[in-house]
Amino acid sequence: MKARKITPLITFGVMSMVFFLVSGWVSAAQDGKPSPNHAWKDGAEIYAKICAYCHDVQVGPPIRNRELSPDYIRHMVRNGNRAMPAFRPSEIDDESLAKLAEFISHRSTQP
Repeated sequence: MKARKITPLITFGVMSMVFFLVSGWVSAAQDGKPSPNHAWKDGAEIYAKICAYCHDVQVGPPIRNRELSPDYIRHMVRNGNRAMPAFRPSEIDDESLAKLAEFISHRSTQP
């Protein structure tokens, strides 16, 4: 009898934690979105503000120093794949996407 009363509380607690974590992730990701008149400095800045939230903390796979082609990177950014969301031109314009693809596709000289 007690187990049935505790189970809904556990379920509610787990759901609350998931909601809280997802809300924090969405909020962190929105911090990297530019205003309509914003111009990104370079691919490194775009990577740091948008990609690193997942790809530098092992949420997403590492993408730096893998020699991925710029075409592949542009395709993945625009279309997404599995857990990776697609980014619209209003979030990363085509010129900035080209800078980002160039940055990611080149090997870093640092170890």
